[in-house]
Amino acid sequence: MPRSFKKGAEYIIRRNLIFQLINTPLVALSICLYRHFVLNEHDAGNQLSVVNFLETLAIIAFCSFAIGLYWRFKYRSKYLAIELEDTRLLNEELKKMQEPEQSLPNEAEHSIENSQPQELTLTGTTNESVTLQISDLLYIEAVGNYVRVSHLRNNQVHTDMLRATMKLMEETLESYPMIVRCHRAFMVNLGQVEQIISHSGTTQLLIKHCHESLPVSRSNMAQVRAAIQIAQPL
Repeated sequence: MPRSFKKGAEYIIRRNLIFQLINTPLVALSICLYRHFVLNEHDAGNQLSVVNFLETLAIIAFCSFAIGLYWRFKYRSKYLAIELEDTRLLNEELKKMQEPEQSLPNEAEHSIENSQPQELTLTGTTNESVTLQISDLLYIEAVGNYVRVSHLRNNQVHTDMLRATMKLMEETLESYPMIVRCHRAFMVNLGQVEQIISHSGTTQLLIKHCHESLPVSRSNMAQVRAAIQIAQPL
């Protein structure tokens, strides 16, 4: 059993499988050598041979497979339980983050509004542009040389295409902590995430209004988690 669950179930299972593939033939060879040099004096059938090696290898491989299957099931069950509890707590933090601030003094509210304009124009490398309320942005998706901007307009979901890169979108939106990169192909407005879903080692963000699910890559999960914990509502 691993000491840490941070790298996920699939990594540990893959690591153990590689270990078994290397270890099993070595153990079988060691047993055959022991039979040849120690037991062969008492029983001539213990001499080192290809047949004896293959028979020993089959027995060791079966035992390793049975033991590995047991630990795979036990570890994966424990990992998924930890993952589900972690997702539940993260969803609670997400809901708290999305609740409007009621206790901010008027001066602090005014300062926040001035520091982050609520209307924003996204532009690409050509003449196309999209003007929207930042709180209405749902997500941005990379599509080849373009980005698809999904947002609300009159309470309806609209999409606009801009010829731009995700890096350009990140630079434009870097002052808005609620908007983060969750995947190499997606940026998401955490204020428009209805729920975080975790299933079989994968994490997805369920988006409000359009009910689409965006993937969260393992490398971006820490960034999403940090944004939920520190970001203020838009």
